[in-house]
Amino acid sequence: MSNEKAIDVTSEIGKLKTVLLHRPGRELENITPDFMERLLFDDIPDLEAARKEHDAFAQVLKDNGVEVLYLEELAAESIEDKEVRQKFIEQFLEEAHVSGEGTIKALKDHFSDLDNKELIDTLMAGVRKTELKDYKAESLADMASSDYPLVLDPLTNLYFTRDPFATIGTGITINQMRTETRNRETIFAEYIFKYHPRFKDAGVPIWLNRDEKTSIEGGDELVLSEKVLAVGISQRTDAASVEKLAKRLFENNESFETILAFDIPKSRAFMHLDTVFTMIDHDKFTIHPGIEGPLTVFSITKGKDGDLEIERERDTLEHLLAKHLELDNVELIRCAGGDPIDAAREQWNDGSNTLTIAPGEVVVYARNHVTNRILEEKGIKLHKVEGTELVRGRGGPRCMSMPLIREKA
Repeated sequence: MSNEKAIDVTSEIGKLKTVLLHRPGRELENITPDFMERLLFDDIPDLEAARKEHDAFAQVLKDNGVEVLYLEELAAESIEDKEVRQKFIEQFLEEAHVSGEGTIKALKDHFSDLDNKELIDTLMAGVRKTELKDYKAESLADMASSDYPLVLDPLTNLYFTRDPFATIGTGITINQMRTETRNRETIFAEYIFKYHPRFKDAGVPIWLNRDEKTSIEGGDELVLSEKVLAVGISQRTDAASVEKLAKRLFENNESFETILAFDIPKSRAFMHLDTVFTMIDHDKFTIHPGIEGPLTVFSITKGKDGDLEIERERDTLEHLLAKHLELDNVELIRCAGGDPIDAAREQWNDGSNTLTIAPGEVVVYARNHVTNRILEEKGIKLHKVEGTELVRGRGGPRCMSMPLIREKA
């Protein structure tokens, strides 16, 4: 790590140096039609194809000088100590609400045969009853769940590493997720930052922790500049969480002077702020036409007495961004040019969800042909990756990546 900070992200567009990914695992093979909604999927991805697509995505990043770290590898390296490993297992089973005595015993016996990497992969994938040796329903809790095929639910959304924790400045938010399905994802971040050699002694500030009472997810957290942070009040993020985050950033004297809270529609199509709005250059943004404006944004600044000063602003997105980023003007590039049919189709396939790896240089899904053509016409350099299977989880390149270090923009 030399003299670099373990976490350093003060923009959306600075050259990407280190990123965290999760290669899709066997969790995708534990999605069934009956449980798709519960697991937050609209369809069942093909794991082999999804892995090929994800490997190609990772290779694009590596080819452009990005250090790629994998969540599953960091998690395994964080539980080398036997006591930490045991604590991790106990916490994971408790938060998975595994209560049957026979089930707990069978799972622990199953885990005892696994090395750390195999254990992490298994916890992420979930466990079917058929995988356990000599499993017997011994308690009422075991017997009451006899028709359910899994003894441990899969974490199917993990390849969207943007959401469970997010980097802001030199610190992180370890997020209280909106849904029960995703809350266990943040356990991995808790152990990585507490026990992994790369992070445990680095003094990484935690702006919000996973035990908060209100929810926030990383797809709603966008670092627009060293001074300006944007956070969506969305289907997955509460206004109260934005307020807590603002207070803690200001208390810790980070460089941020303004937090912009975007009040966006509370629907799956507008799940997170980054599904409808991403920054791709100093003055260029991709957007879904549905949030262009006028829209309501709350600007939060630190008052003289330390309290928050909150101002309600009602204006177009273009004007709001230019004002707060201190630019003469900004250019909003509409998903599919704003065509009502093409924009709806490509927005559903994350046409507005780009990962910027350097100013004016982004990774996009190849399938969004109309939007990609427009971006190229605007002078943006594109790295196109296939996303036919990956997009079935309703997330794009930004969703699948958690920057840990970026150069200054």
